[in-house]
Amino acid sequence: MSGEAKGLTADQGLSAQIPSGQLPSCPVRSGQGRSVDWFSPFEPYPMLRGGHMQTLAGNFWRRRPFDVPFKAESVVVDPSDGSRVLCCCHWQPEAVRADRLTILLVHGLEGSSDSRYMQGITDLAWAAGCNVIRMNMRNCGGTESWTPTLYHSGLSADVGAVLRHFVDAHSLRRVAAVGYSMGGNLVLKLVGELAEQAPEWLVAAVGVSPAADLAASADAVHDPENRMYEWHFLRNLRERFRRKAQLFPKIYSADDVGPVRSVREFDDKITARYSGFAGADDYYFRAAAARVVSRIAIPTLVIHALDDPFIRMLAETREALKLNPAVHLVETDHGGHCAFLAKTDRERTLPSISSGSERHWAEATLVRFLLAVAGDVRGG
Repeated sequence: MSGEAKGLTADQGLSAQIPSGQLPSCPVRSGQGRSVDWFSPFEPYPMLRGGHMQTLAGNFWRRRPFDVPFKAESVVVDPSDGSRVLCCCHWQPEAVRADRLTILLVHGLEGSSDSRYMQGITDLAWAAGCNVIRMNMRNCGGTESWTPTLYHSGLSADVGAVLRHFVDAHSLRRVAAVGYSMGGNLVLKLVGELAEQAPEWLVAAVGVSPAADLAASADAVHDPENRMYEWHFLRNLRERFRRKAQLFPKIYSADDVGPVRSVREFDDKITARYSGFAGADDYYFRAAAARVVSRIAIPTLVIHALDDPFIRMLAETREALKLNPAVHLVETDHGGHCAFLAKTDRERTLPSISSGSERHWAEATLVRFLLAVAGDVRGG
């Protein structure tokens, strides 16, 4: 990345895209100007400047063992049909729990609470003193029998239901929501739908590589150079649908689906058919966060790599994010999809959140952002 870091402050505005190497402003709820103390420019790991290389390496990069203690809890997200989701909860001691910042994490398509970035963020946030909730979407994390429905990108209300459940159960005072890829769409869609009515306890949101423009991204994953990703998604989606058909034969049938050769075909023949949409186009339009990002009213960070192989951000979506004073858009030249593996052998002006964390730049950056906009982890 090129360019000198520029010291912007919060009262200089948040609407501009952050060019390579620049230092963004910090969106604080008070609106008071302050210097940024959470952002460091992304410098890709040497030899990993291409989007495909970053994406693939991000899936296999060795991490330290994940051993943060947690409690598994099921949460009803739709009382009408009893649909439940599995949440892995990492709670600080009860005496301080309600006052600590709580971060809800939502994974991407065919991921789970065990996705590597979910564990990486948990490591950092837990060490910083936060409560962390790793949420599985419907059917994920081995929970196909917990709901008669499929999961899809329009179920932002599920994220809201989980947030409200834990706020009520533990009297939480400050909560933030973080989503990756499909989960990023869900989080951005939720806060956009809430708009000015967002509860006071919902203090911030983050979308990393968010699939906010669903139609464009579904078409991009079908490009010849992206077929390996599409085959991976399709194999898992088809296997999951077969399991659902076995569990709920009165609802689903895999016999009359026919060939499914793309994600768009899967969404047209299966997702839309069984989830109340007229077809893939209707599903992509109604479920896309892009329609509501202009209404986001809480401090929100969006991280997107320009070389993401298959997540596309349309010009109008980018403009809506840039013009929204509550949204902080950081676009990097490199980083791939949900990877952002960074160079670490340089002197940093910011202290590491924890040893080794700087390799995964997006994870460290979003945790710093949340601590900055939410105040001291203990509520100061």
